[in-house]
Parts: sequence; C-alpha cells; structure tokens
Amino acid sequence: MQPVKIHNKTDRPDNVVEKEKELFLESERIENELPQWMRGFFIYLRGNVLPATQLAYLQDIHFFFLYLVNVTDFTKAEDTSKVTLEEFRQIRAQDVNEFLNWCRQYKVQHGDHVYIYENGNYTLARKKSSLSVLFKQLYRDGLLEKNITDGFNPIRVQKAGEREVKALNDDEVMIMLDAVTTGEGLTNHEKSYWEKTKKRDKAILVLFLTYGLRLSELQQLNVSSFNFDRGEFKIYRKRGKESVMPLNRSAEEVIKEYLNEERPDDELLNEEDRDALFLSLQNHRMTGRQIRSCVKKYTSIAMHTSRRTGYSPHKLRATAATSLIGRGNSIYDVAALLDHDQVTTTQLYARRKEHVRRDLVKGMEWEEERKESEEYAHKTDEQQLIDSDRYNR
Repeated sequence: MQPVKIHNKTDRPDNVVEKEKELFLESERIENELPQWMRGFFIYLRGNVLPATQLAYLQDIHFFFLYLVNVTDFTKAEDTSKVTLEEFRQIRAQDVNEFLNWCRQYKVQHGDHVYIYENGNYTLARKKSSLSVLFKQLYRDGLLEKNITDGFNPIRVQKAGEREVKALNDDEVMIMLDAVTTGEGLTNHEKSYWEKTKKRDKAILVLFLTYGLRLSELQQLNVSSFNFDRGEFKIYRKRGKESVMPLNRSAEEVIKEYLNEERPDDELLNEEDRDALFLSLQNHRMTGRQIRSCVKKYTSIAMHTSRRTGYSPHKLRATAATSLIGRGNSIYDVAALLDHDQVTTTQLYARRKEHVRRDLVKGMEWEEERKESEEYAHKTDEQQLIDSDRYNR
C-alpha cells in the first residue's frame, strides 16, 4: 500500500489527526473485504458514528461474514467479499442467534495447533449490537424485506449499578507512588529499566490518578499540550472534543521533572516524535500497550498481586472518580471532569461553577500526600507521639 501523507490544516495536533487516519485506513481495508452491495451501509457509518466505533462495527461484521463463509452453508462464496445479497437475504433471526451462541466458544486451527476462543456476555452483546445496526440499516435502505433484529435473543449484561467498581483505595495509591518513586517492589530486571523511566512512569500515574484520563487521551499528549505559564494543558476527547485541564501542583511538578531531567533532548528524536510527551526507551511515542503494561506493573505492586492481574489504565480512571467523590465532590462535577458519556445534564450543571475543574484537582495532590506520609514515617516514635498530642489539643 502506498504511504499516505497528511496535510493538516486544522488546529489539532498532527498526531491526533494521524490516529484518526489510521482508524480510517483500517476501516477502509475491512470494507474492501466485504461485499460491495454494502456501500450504503459504509457511507452511513462514516456519517453517523465515531471512527473507533466504525472500526469496531466493521470488525464484528467481517467476523460474521467469515462465519458465513467458513462455518455455514448459507453461501457458496469462498471469500467474504463474494457473498451475494440474495444469499444474505436468506438469513433469519434464529441464524444470528446461532452465530452468537457459536461465538461463546469456538475453535480455530492455525497450522498444527487448534485454539479455543471464548467470549463473555459483554463481547457477545457488542457483536449483537453491531449486527443489529447492519440489519436495520440494510432494511431502511430497502435491501432487506424485513427487519429481523426484534428476533435477536437478549444477552444479559450487568448494569453499571450491578458491577463491582474496581479501583485502588487511597492507601494502595500511596504504595504505588512509593514504588514508582523508590523502586520498592520491583524485580532486579525491572529496576534496570526503572532507573531510566521512573520520572516518566510517575508522571503517567499522577495524570491518570488526578484527571481520570482515558488511555487514548494520555497516549496522545504532546509537550506542546502544556502551558505552564497559564497552569493548564489540553486533551482531545472522543467525538473530536477539546478540553483544557487545570494543572495542580503535583501534576505540574512530576511533568516538569520528567521533561527537565529524564526526557531525551529533541535533537535525539525523529521529527514525528519530537512533540510526543511520553517516549519509550526507543525514543518513540509510547504505544497504548506500553502504557497499559506500565500501569499494570505498578498497580500490581500496590495490590500485592501478579503483574498479569494488575489493573488497567481504565481502573485508574475509576480510582480518580471514586477518590474525588470520596472527598465530598459533587458526582455531577466529577462526571464533567471525566467526560462520562451521559453528560448532558452534568455539563449544564457544571457550567454554573466557574472554576469547577480547578477546584476539583486542588484536592488531588497525590505527590504532596506521599511526601507527607514519607516524612511522618521517618519520624521517631517520640516525635509522632508529640505530633499526635498537639493534634489532640
């Protein structure tokens, strides 16, 4: 495939536009592997859903077509792009239900090995949703005579209130920040890398903990995103939204330490990586996978569990939310800070308080709390008793 060059005439950073381009090209690649009679559906997706959602829909739908070709006798096609509309029209709701049931556990042979894949209800519900969008739109376009989606079996997925909130408590946050500061809890092999990345890693953790950023939002941060004179930085949300976030002292301190003491000089970097905030040891913008691995490592130390079962960045987003609410902040203000999906009412409410975001992060001085805890731990028993007596008075 020929390389694609971007001429960015917007005020958004090149890396943000580049990411959208990658999603678009991958979606286009999958479209080329699906029948051309679906072109109207492709146009519908481009005009109505986010690029990441569009790609997720297409991946699920392509998987369904692979199932039709390789597992069923609905089509004589040997390639997903060759499935005819006439063949597709024979599909009934029960056939889709059988596909979803098949997806719960299926086998795939790669070479001499057979792999068994299992999917839970969340994945099945997503596949069902993708297929529902497809069948409804084809019906609206007149390509199908009947809307069969009402016959799709319901898939029981826990509601938000039924799920256990997985988040670190404040004590575990302190253990995690101590680990990234001192190296305690790391293996000797991990410490050899920690010596080179500890300030970067701490900055990543503090930003997640303070602002509840999504992984993609943190991964796309640039050096130019930060305006220290104004005490703020800019992030790019879903749906192309921009948000200006206020810097508190802890966040400003760890970012400046990383930039001034650890991050490589620009002349050592490729042009496309010079503005990237968080860099790998290879001096490239960190990938989402690398950031996720970093977070799992330090959260596993905090929870005294294995690296494999450490928390993901999304759990640090939950940690930020629960910590803010636990400090007495309004749930509506917290929802606005974190840009939760259902924010219509909360955004209107948050606008009434002029500096709501700045007020929220003032109480999230993780690094200051860690230092105070460390100073107290080094005091003698007699000094701690004196401090306690003063407090009680």
